[in-house]
Amino acid sequence: QVQLVESGGGLVQAGGSLRLSCAASGSIVISIMGWYRQAPGKQRELVASITSRATTDYSDSVKGRFTISRDNAKNTVYLQMNSLKPEDTAVYYCNANVVGKDRGTYWGQGTQVTVSS
Repeated sequence: QVQLVESGGGLVQAGGSLRLSCAASGSIVISIMGWYRQAPGKQRELVASITSRATTDYSDSVKGRFTISRDNAKNTVYLQMNSLKPEDTAVYYCNANVVGKDRGTYWGQGTQVTVSS
């Protein structure tokens, strides 16, 4: 069973930084990993994604402030969030597209990020 375990959320003032981590368990091969977020009353949205070859994509709202990276050997993805704004407040979810025998799309449990003004 593939599990994604997130860490690094918390409360920060506007302009501050946080780093999220997400580690996937098991001997698996992951094609794309990503971070999504969901604010109260809103739909879940893609924040950033990264392929196994480190090709990245960002939503316009976070470009220039957030950086996604991954360690393929550890099946871990990171999200460095700088210059945080109150509108970044949301539950952040890690996502992994696994190929091979455990093929499927997996989600983490979510970690709360709260940015105070």
